[in-house]
Amino acid sequence: MPRASKDAVGLARLWRDYGLSIALFILFVLSFVAHTVTGWYQYAADQQAHGDDPTVFGDSGYVWYWGEWTFQNWQSEFLEVAVIVVFSSFLIHKGSAESRDSEDEIKDLLTKIETKLDGIEGRKSK
Repeated sequence: MPRASKDAVGLARLWRDYGLSIALFILFVLSFVAHTVTGWYQYAADQQAHGDDPTVFGDSGYVWYWGEWTFQNWQSEFLEVAVIVVFSSFLIHKGSAESRDSEDEIKDLLTKIETKLDGIEGRKSK
């Protein structure tokens, strides 16, 4: 197999096996860059409105505002995810795909269908 073909197969397999992680990582990087760029424009406009020059570093540099905005956002997101994980380990929502009751109901339904099919097949063989 030629090298280019092996590389294509390798990339296809990588995408197939880790596509979700790759896509989420790309979205994360794109949103982080957008957050940084738009935050800079907001910071620069605020600084200029107050008669100050926008700077990246220093006592009132953009890096401090960027860090504060980033950590506030991450804090709220991690808190949200943590609450969902903790609550979902103790509580259920009847009928949701994650709840055990859905799995039990499906098993019961499949058992009933199998019983009916066995009955139908039994009548046909007589």
